[in-house]
Amino acid sequence: MLPLEGVTVVSLEQAVAAPFATRQLADLGARVIKVERPGGDFARAYDTAVNGMSSHFVWLNRNKESLVVDLKTTDGQRVVRKLLDRADVFVQNLAPGAAARLGLGAAELRERNPRLVVCDISGYGSSGPYRDKKAYDLLIQCETGLVSITGNEAEPAKTGISVADIAGGMYAFSGVLTALYERERTGEGTAFEVSLFDALAEWMGYPYYYAVYGGTAPKRTGARHAAIAPYGPFTAGDGSRVFLGVQNEREWRAFCSQVLEMPELAADPRFSTNPRRVANNAELVAIVEAAFRELSSTEVLERLQEAGIANARMRTVAEFAEHPQLRARERWREVDSPAGRLRALLPPVTYPDRELRMDPIPEVGEHTDKILAELDEPAPQED
Repeated sequence: MLPLEGVTVVSLEQAVAAPFATRQLADLGARVIKVERPGGDFARAYDTAVNGMSSHFVWLNRNKESLVVDLKTTDGQRVVRKLLDRADVFVQNLAPGAAARLGLGAAELRERNPRLVVCDISGYGSSGPYRDKKAYDLLIQCETGLVSITGNEAEPAKTGISVADIAGGMYAFSGVLTALYERERTGEGTAFEVSLFDALAEWMGYPYYYAVYGGTAPKRTGARHAAIAPYGPFTAGDGSRVFLGVQNEREWRAFCSQVLEMPELAADPRFSTNPRRVANNAELVAIVEAAFRELSSTEVLERLQEAGIANARMRTVAEFAEHPQLRARERWREVDSPAGRLRALLPPVTYPDRELRMDPIPEVGEHTDKILAELDEPAPQED
C-alpha cells in the first residue's frame, strides 16, 4: 500500500505549478482527477519533442485521469462540484477569483464538504497590487530579484528550468500533505494558498540577507560563487572544464597541498581566509588554472576526490540521461503514454520495500466517460 492510497485529488490545473504538485501526490498513490478544458491543458501543446507530445506535459502528468468538462456551462460546474463533494483534496491554479466565480471557491466547497482540503495556487497571491498581473515563470524570477543575481558580469539570465513554478508546486505539495495530516487529528479539512512569488521569495533568502545587511547585492558570477572561493569551473590541460567548491579552511589547506601541490599557498595573505580569496578571486583563478594545465581533467578530478574536495564534471543533458549513478541505482522506469512507452525517472522519495506509481500519461479526456458514470452523469453528446 502506498502512503496516499484512498485519497482522491481533484485538480483544476494547467501549465506547471499545480500539475507538478498533483503528480507527486499521484506518485504516492493518490487518485488524481485532472479536470481539463475542452481541447485540454494548454501545456499539451508547448512542444512536440516527446514522440509528438509536449516535454512539460509528459514530465508532469503521469498517474492521472483526464476528465474534460466545460466549466462555462452549468453541467460542467455541476460535475466538478459532485466530484468535490466526495473528494479529499482540491487543487486549482486558475486566475485569482476565477474559481470562486465558478462556484468553486474554498469557503463554498468546504461548507459542502468540511473534510475537503483546498489549495489555491496563483502568481502573486489573492491580495495586493500585483494580484491580477500575469505571472509567467520568467516574470516571477525578475520580480523576486533572481534574474539580477543570475548570469555573468555582462548580462543577467533566467534559470534554465521553471524554478518559480517548481517552487510553487513543491510548497503546494507539502501544504497538502500537512493539511491531510492535520485532518487526521481534527477531522476537519482546511484551505490554504501558495503563490509562485512567495515561494520563490523564500528561496531568495541568502541573497536578501547578503544584500540588505551586507550593503551590496551578490555579484553575477556565472557558474562561480559570489561569496565562496575557489568555486566553479576551471580548465584542465585537456581543455575540459572541472567544477569544484572549497567550503572551509580545512578543505582550502587540503586543496593547496594535495591538489595543487602548493602547500605554501594556504598561508598566502591574499588567500588565507575565504573573504580574502573572494576579494582576490581573479588572481586565485589564474593560479589554479596554471596548475591544472599540467593535468588532465581525469587527474584533477581524482586529486580532488582523494583530498575530499567537492567536484563534478559538467555534463550535457544527454550525458545526464545516461548518468552512471542513475543506472547503478536503477532509477529509470518506463511509463505508457498516447505516444507509446517512455523512459521516466522514479520519484525522488524512495522506500526500501515499496515502489511508487509509474502509471500512464493520459490522453485528453481519456477518463471522462468512466468518471461521469461514477457520478451518474450522462456522457457528453457528440456534436
